[in-house]
Amino acid sequence: MPQHIVMNASQVIDAESFSAVLHVSRETMERLSLYESLLRKWQKRINLVSNSTLDELWRRHMLDSAQLAGLAPETALRWVDLGSGGGFPGLVVAILLRDRPGFGMHLVESDQRKCIFMREVIRETGAPATVYNERIEAFAAKAGIFDVVSARALAPLPRLLEWAAPLFGPDTLGLFLKGQGLQDELTQARKHWIFEADYSPSQSDSSGSVLSVRGLHGSDRKDING
Repeated sequence: MPQHIVMNASQVIDAESFSAVLHVSRETMERLSLYESLLRKWQKRINLVSNSTLDELWRRHMLDSAQLAGLAPETALRWVDLGSGGGFPGLVVAILLRDRPGFGMHLVESDQRKCIFMREVIRETGAPATVYNERIEAFAAKAGIFDVVSARALAPLPRLLEWAAPLFGPDTLGLFLKGQGLQDELTQARKHWIFEADYSPSQSDSSGSVLSVRGLHGSDRKDING
């Protein structure tokens, strides 16, 4: 994966254009296409993604998730994705980084049906991932420290950092896909948490951002209302 994807998102309209823009291998594209097929099949029974986004699945979901793979250091082996839902971004990242020696993705999701779906995708694609069907708070209380913590459209930043904090060590990188209103969320989060933050425009959504967080630890003010 490139260190950072720079592109016109409108170029990505299907699997072929996704492959051409990101320069992923044929084998990886086969796995991502299998993921797409399984998602479309399961979508008829459970709501994995918004139906209105299915026509733009490769940009709205695949590309949106894939941009994170190039932002983490190559030494990152232990990655946790919070509130994974239908597998975005965690499963996409796991498929893209499948050949990285020692890499493992940990997918945390409380919805049992979505967990069953993700486990089927893992079986079919060989993605190096494990699914945890439990609440984030319960997982975080026992899981230890990760190299990368990610989440996509999960919660306002103060609440998200509260969930993620037990998973952070001194060198942990948080990668969070955020929409509009990021500046307000950062202002609120800094009332309760001390952290270094950087952000860049999302490569899949002109109104979104990728927020990078390091050095997360609590301040003395922990009354979080999210």
